Amino acid sequence: MPIDDLWYLKKRDPDTKKPIPSKRHGRGKRWRVRYADADNNDRERLFDLKRDAETFDLACRSGVAPEVLVKRAEAELTFGEYAQRWREARESGWSTETRRRIPQNLRKHLLPAFGEKAIRSITLTDVLFWLGRLLDKQTPKSSVSLYFGLFKTIMNAAVIDKAIPDNPCNGVKLAQILRGLSRVPKWVPTGDQVLRLVEVVPRRFRAAIWLGAGEGLRLGEVLGMEAGSRCADYEHGELHVVQQLRHSPEHFGGFYLSPPKSGSAGTVDLDAVVAEELTAHLHEVGAAEFELPDITTGERLTGPVAVLFTSARGKLLTDTYWSELWADWRQAAGWPKEGTFHSLRHFFATTLMSNGVEPQEVQKALRHANLRITLETYVHWLPKKDRPRGLVGNLLRQADGKSPERATGQDQS
Repeated sequence: MPIDDLWYLKKRDPDTKKPIPSKRHGRGKRWRVRYADADNNDRERLFDLKRDAETFDLACRSGVAPEVLVKRAEAELTFGEYAQRWREARESGWSTETRRRIPQNLRKHLLPAFGEKAIRSITLTDVLFWLGRLLDKQTPKSSVSLYFGLFKTIMNAAVIDKAIPDNPCNGVKLAQILRGLSRVPKWVPTGDQVLRLVEVVPRRFRAAIWLGAGEGLRLGEVLGMEAGSRCADYEHGELHVVQQLRHSPEHFGGFYLSPPKSGSAGTVDLDAVVAEELTAHLHEVGAAEFELPDITTGERLTGPVAVLFTSARGKLLTDTYWSELWADWRQAAGWPKEGTFHSLRHFFATTLMSNGVEPQEVQKALRHANLRITLETYVHWLPKKDRPRGLVGNLLRQADGKSPERATGQDQS
């Protein structure tokens, strides 16, 4: 917050070495103090006497000047309180999935770190420390980007609302922080480990394991599988991945069907062994019918759905309940803590890749949006092939020997 002398220029006369008078010399107040007010707007105030200007400048620097004081309510506003107001003001325009996802990400990933902190007190160091803890927990790169993006959006809104002077997230170069991290899975089970898991899982869930390991389905897609040709066409050997089971008490009163992860709906080959397991499941366990909301077409419909996988009491499965079951199965199978249901999808992909299936075909089987995702994740499982020595030179020499010039000995230059 500098003090400016408005009557003289900063440069001096080269001959006399005296200050050069400005155009305002002798007119109006001489001394100007520039400062930022409580809303971080640039302001200035003029004084006749330099000592008055210095006194005001010191008051601004120390934060006691009325012009720079922040109201107590604003100073004590927590991130959690502001985030609640931010969400309530915007959720009417959100899609159903966004209305489910954002409160969940706030509750699980942002509020534990920042919820009780005064929003004005959050610093760049706080943000970097939070990101570091996420990475220490081996949070997937895509999830870190998602949580950080949400946090940055809320803090940008707080700047616009003048709840904070600036956004500490603007100093974060997330791409640089994530550089060096890759999509490569931390742990992939072997065939023996998958079979060991199949042995310890109860009969009513065994086909779910085969859908993960033999078809590469995600958990939500497995739990959304229903009896009938909509999902499995046994005659043509096709598996239609068209839906997943989600849970949102706030918006649907419970369970509903939604499209698979963005861009990953599609039809894949139905493995013969997986087909046998599904058939056995239908005969021995059966399906349970529920009236479920269905938004897979973009509009909300409600109808009967014969779901394949339910609890022992015939209830639909939430992610939380599945996690409890999985923890017991994983321990019984001797899997590490890194072993999740998604590890079965990694097993499926790496088995295809290491057995010479073309990456483009692996991409189609996994229903990845593009080949880059598949290669970044599973490139280490591409079969290693040695390049023959002298391949290019030998081919050129063969071509040279077959050329008309060589054959006739004529020089056509």
